[in-house]
Amino acid sequence: MANPKILILGGGYGGLMTAVKLQKTMNYNEADVTLVNKHDYHYFTTWLHEPAAGTLDPDKCRVEINSLLDSSKVKFLKGTVASINKDKQTVTLESGDELSYDYLVIGLGSEPETFGIQGLKEHAFSIRSINSVREIREHIEYNFARYKNERSPELITFVIGGAGFTGIEFLGELTDRIPELCEEFDVNPSDVKIYNVEAAPTVLPGFDPELVQYAMDILSKKGVEFRIATPIKECTPDGVIIGEGEEIKSKTVVWTGGVRGNSVIEKSGFETMRGRVKVDEYLRAPGHDNVFIVGDSALVINAATDRPYPPTAQIAIQQGENLGQNLVELMRGGTPKPFVFHLKGTVASLGKGEAIGLVGNKKIFGGTAAFMKKVIDNRSLFMLGGLSLLTKKVKL
Repeated sequence: MANPKILILGGGYGGLMTAVKLQKTMNYNEADVTLVNKHDYHYFTTWLHEPAAGTLDPDKCRVEINSLLDSSKVKFLKGTVASINKDKQTVTLESGDELSYDYLVIGLGSEPETFGIQGLKEHAFSIRSINSVREIREHIEYNFARYKNERSPELITFVIGGAGFTGIEFLGELTDRIPELCEEFDVNPSDVKIYNVEAAPTVLPGFDPELVQYAMDILSKKGVEFRIATPIKECTPDGVIIGEGEEIKSKTVVWTGGVRGNSVIEKSGFETMRGRVKVDEYLRAPGHDNVFIVGDSALVINAATDRPYPPTAQIAIQQGENLGQNLVELMRGGTPKPFVFHLKGTVASLGKGEAIGLVGNKKIFGGTAAFMKKVIDNRSLFMLGGLSLLTKKVKL
């Protein structure tokens, strides 16, 4: 009998962790495993707000996928997924190549969710990839350089749409970077305006109110003006229209207001909610025992709240660990284990030396939370690539 073919789509946290767990657990020549990703590197999405602001080198946020894989057990293929045919059990790449599978793991990540807001897709930046954050950083620096000669306020006016974790963490880094840019380009810091616009009635919706207030106080002192319970109605080349028609003129609008699952999944005929598939307890797509979904495209319900868990790196890594082990069990005729998410803590950075977090029932603030954020980041590095990756990318 031929070895079973396991095809993993996407080299994000969920897909890559599935591959890493598989190669640790299965025997040589037990299965033909292929990981497909559009880049030959994995990037740490939870770090991207830093290079976007210019406080971290973008190359620090990525690692070559082949350096994490055992080529005798997992083959890497660079390619972009175009479609999935569930009936034929094939995947077609944009190159035209067709790949067959016995087991399929979909970890294709997310796309920005614009909620139908006019102009966002065309005129706003988003923090979604290495290339996108390079573009944001270079755009910010270019506009500071222009301001010296043009004196147009919109060049150094920033609008961050969305006050979830990505938006708040980017604000923390941006407010750290602004003083450096002001000094470099001889700009008066009081000329810089930073707005955070959020449609929900609070920053970090669903987070502890005391921690939220601490975050707002820190960021307000660093120059952020919050517009809470105020939706963006339209994004234009000149800025945004918010609330009841107020215009904020800005050449830098960064949208962090939400994500949806990869559109390939919906186009391939899977039943989705905002592009995400509600998976069963084994991370399977409904009606397809050999198709598994991990990461941002998987909708996993928290039984305690009857609401979906937010798509985070932490849950994606745990899904990959569970699924990698379960695939080996299925190949060997064993019994897979249901996926159960164990929250290790939630921490949001607010810039250098500042953060907020919840570990168990304990609230942490300031330097303690900032240290815990680094611990969480470093733990993820160790899980993906062991001591080798941790040594190369460790956050001190």
